[in-house]
Amino acid sequence: MSSMPAVRAFSLYAALAVLVNFLLQITCFISLMTLDSKRQERYRVDILCCVRLNQKTEHVKPVTTEDQEGFLYKMVKHCYAPALLSKYIRPAVIIVFVGWIFACVAMVNKIEIGLDQSLSMPEDSFVLDYFKSMNEYLSVGPPVYFVVKDGFDYTTREQQNKVCGGNGCSEESLLGQLYKASTQPASSYVAHPASSWLDDYFDWSATSPCCRVYKNTDEFCNVSVVNDTCVACDIHQEQGRPAPEDFVHYLRFFLEDNPNILCAKGGHAAYGNAVELLHNQTSIGATYFMSYHTVLKTSADYINALESAQQISQNITRSLGVPGVEVFPYSIFYVFYEQYLTIIPATVQSLGLCLAAIFVVASVLLGFDFHSAGIIIVTIAMILLSMMGLMYLWSIPLNAISLVNLVMTVGIAVEFCSHITRAFATSVKLTRVERAKDALTEMGSSVLSGITLTKFGGIVVLAFSKSQIFQVFYFRMYVGIVLFGAVHGLAFLPVFLSYVGPTVNKKRLQTWNEIDANRGPCETDPLLQSSDSKQSVET
Repeated sequence: MSSMPAVRAFSLYAALAVLVNFLLQITCFISLMTLDSKRQERYRVDILCCVRLNQKTEHVKPVTTEDQEGFLYKMVKHCYAPALLSKYIRPAVIIVFVGWIFACVAMVNKIEIGLDQSLSMPEDSFVLDYFKSMNEYLSVGPPVYFVVKDGFDYTTREQQNKVCGGNGCSEESLLGQLYKASTQPASSYVAHPASSWLDDYFDWSATSPCCRVYKNTDEFCNVSVVNDTCVACDIHQEQGRPAPEDFVHYLRFFLEDNPNILCAKGGHAAYGNAVELLHNQTSIGATYFMSYHTVLKTSADYINALESAQQISQNITRSLGVPGVEVFPYSIFYVFYEQYLTIIPATVQSLGLCLAAIFVVASVLLGFDFHSAGIIIVTIAMILLSMMGLMYLWSIPLNAISLVNLVMTVGIAVEFCSHITRAFATSVKLTRVERAKDALTEMGSSVLSGITLTKFGGIVVLAFSKSQIFQVFYFRMYVGIVLFGAVHGLAFLPVFLSYVGPTVNKKRLQTWNEIDANRGPCETDPLLQSSDSKQSVET
């Protein structure tokens, strides 16, 4: 649904990858897990499957609950969770995170937009020296063409005055507005008044030696040609301009005439492609008027120049006042920077759709628990704002690459939030603080080891890449995704749940109490008992 091709391509690729991963999980992975379980039941070594261990079980130590608790689990249960959810740490955590989010909100509108072309080169590329020299010594900007679409009548004086820039022309004409823009180059990014084929054609037609034809063929004869059959054109003039009936007929001669010392106004060199002649050169189609932008060095300069040119073109279109006739700007770099004019709405749309989809899916999978789904969305939104703050602080511009990474941030952030939120929602502890501690104990170590630490191995490698794109848009952003996801999921979310988390499910609590009341001391799995309790049961 995104308007940016890069985001659409990534979304389709990611959707296909998730589908393939899901199919492999429910087929191949389950099969391999089943085979591995059978291997364990038959006492076979995990690598050397043909080797069987002694099957005697007399010396097999019973598996206790303490044995099942790993180091991270014990650390979270006995140290981290009690400290985080203590009386004084909880409000401090909320204050710190709220302050950070407000700071990120203030930094969002300061994120640079665009992609510096030097980032596409490796760090040791000689092209970087070329870009540096261009920025340092280049003193001319790229040309910009203001194109008038087909349908404008250039033959009448009234319409000519809306375009030309000489005597008798309107101050709000096309050339007049471009001249005004050139007097304010700092804001308009237009460096020079536009060249005008129309005004030069007026001067050319009024200069006697410029227009000549062969009297036998009525074809154009350049002024430099010495031939007795070449005679002056019979151009009817009306106040220094060609008459409407002769305007188009002699215009093609003007466009064929190469300028020389005898007639400097010949238009072939400057305007050979500026005017489109239609219907066997009997009518005028689209035309352009060329100017130059100021010197543009950064992505912001290029984007602002494009925006300014479009604004000027819209003003000219309104001043022409001809239905169906539009003026639009063109420069060679516009095709690369036009995407950035709509990247902010595209970013809002893409991230908004992602958050809405996650809210719907989370609500359904949590048993239509909209309260828990809303908490997940709030936490993901905070992770997104943190990423945007990182983009400003670490000089990561907003473009198609970083937008794709932001979309991916939403998907990865779900892993840091959903497991703990679900554990909180299904906990049967009496208070929110106890339920938050229970959820963090049960899922915190899994989130830390299974999601956070496992991703760093692949991310650290990107830091050593020579490609600046990998360093800026992948290493920096991926590090931010993992760190902010882990910090919000393991620090902010449990505290947030302890304040505003959903109430305990009364039906689940009642069922749990009934099961706990009917359970006898011998119904517990003996392998999960401690050694002392097992000996007492056997006695």
